[in-house]
Amino acid sequence: MDLQPTVADTLRAVRQTFLSQVIEGLSRPQKMLASKFLYDDHGSQLFNRICELDEYYLTRAELAIMRTHVEEIAALVGARTRLVELGSGSGLKTRLLLGYLEQLAAYVPVDICPHEIRRCLNTLATSFPHLDVLPVYADYTENWSLPLCLQPFERTLVYFPGSTIGNFTPQGAQHFLARLRPLCAPSGALLIGVDLKKDALTLDAAYNDAAGVTAAFNLNLLTRLNRELNANFNLEDFTHRAFYAPDHSRVEMHLVSRREQDIHIGPIPIHFEKGESILTEYSYKYDLDRFASLARSAGFEPARVWVDANEQFSVWYLEAEGS
Repeated sequence: MDLQPTVADTLRAVRQTFLSQVIEGLSRPQKMLASKFLYDDHGSQLFNRICELDEYYLTRAELAIMRTHVEEIAALVGARTRLVELGSGSGLKTRLLLGYLEQLAAYVPVDICPHEIRRCLNTLATSFPHLDVLPVYADYTENWSLPLCLQPFERTLVYFPGSTIGNFTPQGAQHFLARLRPLCAPSGALLIGVDLKKDALTLDAAYNDAAGVTAAFNLNLLTRLNRELNANFNLEDFTHRAFYAPDHSRVEMHLVSRREQDIHIGPIPIHFEKGESILTEYSYKYDLDRFASLARSAGFEPARVWVDANEQFSVWYLEAEGS
């Protein structure tokens, strides 16, 4: 399937707002950039490497849940479903799910990185040659629309794997989930991964791996700004820092300036004091009761929740209220 028209149209829209969002974020008292900007092509590849690291428990725990409970999940989903995945990435967990869903009407991967969608499509073409795949290149946190599904379907399952919901503040997560509810209604559901609260040592290791892949992933954001926005960041002048903030139940990821300096994004100057940082990602951690309450506030009813053997991660099946 030729993605070029969709990619070209979306790229134009994204690039119109990229510069303004970056300037606005770097002009705040606490400089910050949206975590979605970490995922250019190279950033996505680095994140896939992170998911394979020993310290990064999240992917292993979620895969263990899916492998153990995929038949139960498929039974809940039922036949003749349209599957919409947000942040499809490499599609590893999705391929597991696809193997159990009956009479799937269509698979709709939605991703901000066109290269990730292409890699996913190439893999699916081999594993599921008869599957109707309707890719969408889009920032799913903004406005986007579903493509026309030619096959009849009875419900929509929105799949949001990983722990990306943690990249939103709790209020932002509530608003985002509320926006997803119309996609699931009237008889569908949301299948979502949620990272759980745990000890700070485990979290510190997961976001500060010994091989430095997470640091490279974080610093790659500056490379992207240099390439796409004509910035002049020197990566050696910044260092990766990630830590758990227990008062907020979140991991914070920062890029810290090693010295006082001025950088430019095009003609626009940005001043950094020594030790000043750019906040590049939140990763909120939840307990089960708190996330259940958040889901209900967004119009979903938790029907099932599965937790791995080490109680590190959870997968939720949330039914749209009124379904």
